[in-house]
Amino acid sequence: MVTIEKSIVVEAPREKVFDYMRDPRHLPEIWPSMVEVKDVADLPNGGHRYHWTYKMAGVRLEGDSETVEFEEGKHIVEKGTGQIPSTFDWTFSVEDGATRLKTKVEYEIPETLLGKLAKPFIVKLNEREAESFLGNLKDRVEA
Repeated sequence: MVTIEKSIVVEAPREKVFDYMRDPRHLPEIWPSMVEVKDVADLPNGGHRYHWTYKMAGVRLEGDSETVEFEEGKHIVEKGTGQIPSTFDWTFSVEDGATRLKTKVEYEIPETLLGKLAKPFIVKLNEREAESFLGNLKDRVEA
């Protein structure tokens, strides 16, 4: 299991950042390798279930995600199944009138993806992807 932890301060109210992130249909707008999000269904807990297509190191992978924890305005946890088992944990807090978004991602790299020797390359690639994702979120919400 690989873990990535990142955070960013977005110059916008927490509610605005949270409202943007709670809708998985926004993910392809800000996540460079997220090809598609479809079949989005609302869940009773406030979250969603959806199907995604993602490109990792040039390889198309698919799966489903479901919100397993949801605290309005403060916290979202999503579990992903399929070709990339994963957990995305997003925590939103107020910081000097802005929003700090902390992200923790735990995921498994598919063994078939370029073999075991490519793992360090893929981990670095995904670290940069996480930074781009947060930067794009900041740009989108602050605009």
